[in-house]
Amino acid sequence: MTREFEFAFEGRYRLPALAFGVTPATAKVLVTDTELLVRFGPWRLRTSLANISGTEVSGDYAWYRTAGPAHLSLTDRGVTFATNSHRGLCVSFVEPVRAIEPTGALRHPGATMTVADPEALAEALRR
Repeated sequence: MTREFEFAFEGRYRLPALAFGVTPATAKVLVTDTELLVRFGPWRLRTSLANISGTEVSGDYAWYRTAGPAHLSLTDRGVTFATNSHRGLCVSFVEPVRAIEPTGALRHPGATMTVADPEALAEALRR
């Protein structure tokens, strides 16, 4: 079974996102029986559900730190896929994953996704 979660686009995020190829049609989160898959314009994240160590709903993101492309946190190397400043789900990984650059040299211990229903995504990842 595959569940699809759409990103919640806030108006002021749409134009900066579009400049990087991030639109409602190119931004989705999929949860299968075995994997988490994130598509955010040209960026991809793929990991097994067994690699997920926890989730936490978070929010109140700074627009200038989250609008546009996928973002790298310089403090913890996490990746953020944001389409709004209000709410998202932060997912922690057992083993860091690749997402923001294609070679895999940079790996992320966590990812934040501003999907429309963060609680439902958290529940899907717990199953």
